[in-house]
Amino acid sequence: MTSIREKISILPLEPGVYRFLDSTGTVIYIGKAKSLRKRVQQYFVSEDKLTTKTRVLVSKIADIQHTVVESEQDALLLENNLIKQYQPKYNILLKDGKSYPWICIKNEPFPRIFLTRRFVRDGSQYFGPYSSVQHAHNLLDLINSLYRLRNCKLALTPQAIEAGKFKPCLNIHIKKCYGPCIGEISETEYNAQIASIKEILRGNTGELIREYRKQMQAHAASMEFEKAQEYKEKMDMLQNHYSKSLIVHPSITDTDVFSIVMEKGNAFGNFFRLNGGCIVRALNLHFKLNIEEEKESVLTRFMQEIYGILQQTNRYAGEILVPFLPDNLSFGKNIHIPLKGDKLSLLELCTKNAKAFMFQKMKQEEIKDPQEGKNRTLLALKEALNLEHLPLHIECFDNSNTQGTNPVAACVVFRNGKPSKRDYRHFNIKTVVGANDYASMYEVVHRRYSRLLDEGGDIPQLVLIDGGRGQLHFAYDALNDLGLIGRVDVISIAERLEEIIIPGDPTPMFLDKNSPALKLLMHLRDEAHRFGITHHRNRRTKNQITSQLTQIKGVGEATQQKLLQHFKSVKRIKSASREEIEEIVGKKMADLVIKGLGANGD
Repeated sequence: MTSIREKISILPLEPGVYRFLDSTGTVIYIGKAKSLRKRVQQYFVSEDKLTTKTRVLVSKIADIQHTVVESEQDALLLENNLIKQYQPKYNILLKDGKSYPWICIKNEPFPRIFLTRRFVRDGSQYFGPYSSVQHAHNLLDLINSLYRLRNCKLALTPQAIEAGKFKPCLNIHIKKCYGPCIGEISETEYNAQIASIKEILRGNTGELIREYRKQMQAHAASMEFEKAQEYKEKMDMLQNHYSKSLIVHPSITDTDVFSIVMEKGNAFGNFFRLNGGCIVRALNLHFKLNIEEEKESVLTRFMQEIYGILQQTNRYAGEILVPFLPDNLSFGKNIHIPLKGDKLSLLELCTKNAKAFMFQKMKQEEIKDPQEGKNRTLLALKEALNLEHLPLHIECFDNSNTQGTNPVAACVVFRNGKPSKRDYRHFNIKTVVGANDYASMYEVVHRRYSRLLDEGGDIPQLVLIDGGRGQLHFAYDALNDLGLIGRVDVISIAERLEEIIIPGDPTPMFLDKNSPALKLLMHLRDEAHRFGITHHRNRRTKNQITSQLTQIKGVGEATQQKLLQHFKSVKRIKSASREEIEEIVGKKMADLVIKGLGANGD
């Protein structure tokens, strides 16, 4: 169970689908989650909080697999596909074959638009599927309120319309249909409506939303609040609309998708198989590269392994999507790199899962060997910043003050990628008057390293400054005056965009938000900020407590506390009567307080 709990601790917090496997490798349960880690953790709480069936399920879990998706809706759809594929023992299995609804634009003259659960390949266009049938109905209602479309099943051939075979129906009379059956609208004009509707269903609703907002504001300005509310509801519906899902997409059929990411002698691959427009298989593989390999040959090996696992080496998918071409093209004729559209989005989702798999494996290795993970992070930091030495010893500085009062600074020290709290230091600013962060930074950095040089202490390989270019410039000057430039690298991290500023480089550096190197720098910055703020708060509190009371000889801290708790301020003590003060601290102490404060005492 320990290995299972370790896997849970490094699951992503993103939406996706999880699969529980038993000791034989059989999928026994499939579930969806808004946050994979939080959902799976719920199975491993105290047993008395679980139902009997769930306890039995948990006792049989030997492994956990997962697939990351873009949204909760995609998780719902992928869960539905995989349950049908694997028929897990502990899932509720649908027996009626019910599927999710689509919106169909029928392939016919003057097309109808309607909801259906049947996907028929007759040239019609399908949008969806929709995880909420109510949402699909609302979308159809919106379309029908915006456009006057026919809903009859008449065969509207040009000959039949010209011959006048049809009579106007009720919808034509109540202005819900333009009447193509009686020639009231041309096919070109009608198809222009259909083109606009397709844009809405594809999610290209920006122009329409802007128009609705304009109408809403105009009606609101005219005090026509009911009409303004109607436009607001239409706008909200369009903004909340998701037009399609990569998990189930009718235009992508019989397709295999491969993606790999490579990191320091390791390759991590993700594979999707789509059948009937649905993702029906998702697999991950990890390769240890003992020698340096070209990415093309690694991709070939990954594809060979996957087809070996599937035992379908003689039958490849009709289409194979890859991020770059493998060095062996024997897997099929239709192997290509998608450049745009839904297929590119599907490849990006595959790559996202490969990266998630890589982070999961790295976290597992860090759990087994924490120092190995730290070394990898330090190496990544060295390469990202192009440092000459591995930054085994890093120090970070941060200034704190309140409108120029109680200025302090903090220095935190990391050794081998971990906080070394015994080396942390506080500094009270001595030579700077007022709120001057730049001069304060120069003073603190100069004091810190002049002392280390005098005492023969360890000088860090990297100094990190919490602040912008100004603080960095003064820290650089302090190090330069001590002759440490060239021996010590110095950079700063600005909090707003987490940009890295390097002396002499006018362009800030931006590291990947998921980069372990950036996370280490942010950890240093946050730790320096926490340590500095704590010291500043303690000093400010001490200064606030230091009042006229502390100057009175014979009045101790306990007495001061009693008086301040009761009267709340020295001013109120001064205006209090002798009887009130005596009631709190006694007659003898009251005499001292009244005399020391020059209080009224009447």
